[in-house]
Amino acid sequence: MGDRVIFPSQYAFARTGVNARTCYHLPVSRASIYLCLAIAAQTGCTRSAVRVDGVSGILDAFTSHHIVALGEGMHGNNQAHAFRLALVRDPRFPSLVNDIVVESGTAGYQSAMDRFVRGEDVPYAELRHAWQDTTNPTPIWDTPIYEEFFRAVRQVNASLPDDRKLRVLLGDPPVDWDAVRTKDDVVRLVSLRVHVVDVINKEVLSKNRRALVVYGDGHFLRYNRWVGTPSVSESTLNRIEALGTKAFNVWTNTTVEMERMQRDIASWPVPSLAKVRGTRLGRLDFKYFSGIETDPRTKMEDQFDAVLYLGPPSSITQSELPASLCADAEYMKMRAARLFIAWGEDGVASLKKECATHTRTR
Repeated sequence: MGDRVIFPSQYAFARTGVNARTCYHLPVSRASIYLCLAIAAQTGCTRSAVRVDGVSGILDAFTSHHIVALGEGMHGNNQAHAFRLALVRDPRFPSLVNDIVVESGTAGYQSAMDRFVRGEDVPYAELRHAWQDTTNPTPIWDTPIYEEFFRAVRQVNASLPDDRKLRVLLGDPPVDWDAVRTKDDVVRLVSLRVHVVDVINKEVLSKNRRALVVYGDGHFLRYNRWVGTPSVSESTLNRIEALGTKAFNVWTNTTVEMERMQRDIASWPVPSLAKVRGTRLGRLDFKYFSGIETDPRTKMEDQFDAVLYLGPPSSITQSELPASLCADAEYMKMRAARLFIAWGEDGVASLKKECATHTRTR
């Protein structure tokens, strides 16, 4: 049955009157997680999730799927970035994958990115617009890890023949920020982000290619209706799978103490990947991973195929906005103007605070 979950006493469990069915509807709390795990351990209704090497697990998924949807965890975290670098640098990757679709770039600069990752000279003043001019007004894509990823793909391609070179597809739609003047305009930009589905259909699936899709985990939910919302909204994953392909989706854990959900996870090497269907992790309510309740309740295995473990949340660190950008008057004027449109003075203040407390030399 795998590792046991120790409940405070064998009698306490019986006194609760809680069974596996009611366990599923308990409110989120550390105590309720322990209780549900104790139920699973005593009823034998689930098995422990089994880890495999993270990189090998993702590559194996490509043997049976054209699309592997890899969540990012918290945007900007260094550990997920390090994993993605290890993944694309693995010598097996180019033999299984053709394209990498990213949230962190605007399709308005696809031509520049194509030339860059192929190894051509692209002026930096042009290239940086690919990640600086997305529909996201915040500076998240300006942290160094996203540019570093593009450069890593370019480096990998340098040793590959032309017919094997990886392509980076920029999933965010083209946007003219000169025409964005109100908060409503910014809200409308969000609705345009379904552009990535057209990109995947045209550039990947219609050409019988395989793609790693790297977006925030929330884009990859299979069921997307939160408590209090009037209707189900289609996720990016729903729209991709509506094209006739079954994606393999991965939740990248950066905020939840999975070690408390299954005791042996504390000893898992980093990175580890575990499929969740039919396991203790898979049977847990999705709210324990996301912090948000779906309506009706969904289990983790209803939402994701696998979990990527990168270590306990206390080990996760964030990439910081470079000091060089904070000292760049032109950049600061651009970013502050966009944040002001989206969130007023609060948005501008957040940028100034980030530059004051989270800067480093590039």
